[in-house]
Amino acid sequence: MTHEFKIILETAYRNRDQKHVLATVVALQGSSYRKPGVQMLIAENGVITGAVSGGCVEKEVKFQAESVFKSGIPKVMTYDGRYRLGCEGILYILLEPFKISDQISAMLQNEIKSRQPFTIASFYVKEEAESHLFGSEIIVADGAKIPLRDNFISGSEGTAVFRHTFNALLQLVIIGAEHDAVSLCKAASQLGWEVIIADSPRDPKTIKDFPGAAHIAHLDPATEFDFTIDNSTAVVLMNHNYARDLHFLLKLQQTNPFYIGILGSAKRREKLMNELSEYSPDLDFDFMDTVYSPAGIAIGAVTPQEIAVAILSEIIAVRNKKEVPSLRRQMGSIH
Repeated sequence: MTHEFKIILETAYRNRDQKHVLATVVALQGSSYRKPGVQMLIAENGVITGAVSGGCVEKEVKFQAESVFKSGIPKVMTYDGRYRLGCEGILYILLEPFKISDQISAMLQNEIKSRQPFTIASFYVKEEAESHLFGSEIIVADGAKIPLRDNFISGSEGTAVFRHTFNALLQLVIIGAEHDAVSLCKAASQLGWEVIIADSPRDPKTIKDFPGAAHIAHLDPATEFDFTIDNSTAVVLMNHNYARDLHFLLKLQQTNPFYIGILGSAKRREKLMNELSEYSPDLDFDFMDTVYSPAGIAIGAVTPQEIAVAILSEIIAVRNKKEVPSLRRQMGSIH
């Protein structure tokens, strides 16, 4: 949900001449479409950014936010979906004034850009009520606390606290810049992922060639990465060049992605893995576990758009530790 909060943050700062109310689901009794920690932003002019449900709760949240705009006092509202949504749950939603200064915006953007996790702690009571004691603060990596409204002091007696940690944005590094990479880039950016394209300096592309990409790097296998590949990063090799894929795979052993997908056939995979073992006799088995080749889940994908869906679905499943029918388990043809 980090990308959702990033959008809320940027929207509130961009329109800081207006008042805003932040709605956070802080508790849930039963089941619901979205879970605690999800947020939405309501502007004084009625514009909503984000959502706390599948679309059924937002109208009521917007109505309840009117009193917060008028009084400036945070409140807790409840929404009983057992009779209206069929979700069999009661949502407890904290509504609070939300104001982003230049300093706070710069600090939070720096945390997100540096891929540091941060936590939002929200203080509330599990009933419908309003109080100056309610509110949230952001706790950044160095322990500094940033209140979301002026004069808010956390830790008051009688309030419960809900803490939600926002990890680094999921980053997708696409090594290769052909037509199918464009489809993968577009689809990943729509998921809110930060997409980096690495292409060959001998045939350089521009950022305009890849809608949704955050950065494009012109790299040979011998060139150092000018970006971070951490444990919130997925990498997809789609060079359509065997030697280039092999060289980048060797280089990726020095990084820490949670997923490495390689485009190509099962036969190509076996050749690639054999040569990788020859070049790296001390190959780490944990590294091998991150390699998925052919990349994607077995849905019979053919077009670039379908292949993008298959690969992104596999990345999500791996990230969430879910078993899926991966193509890397198939020994023969993938079609």
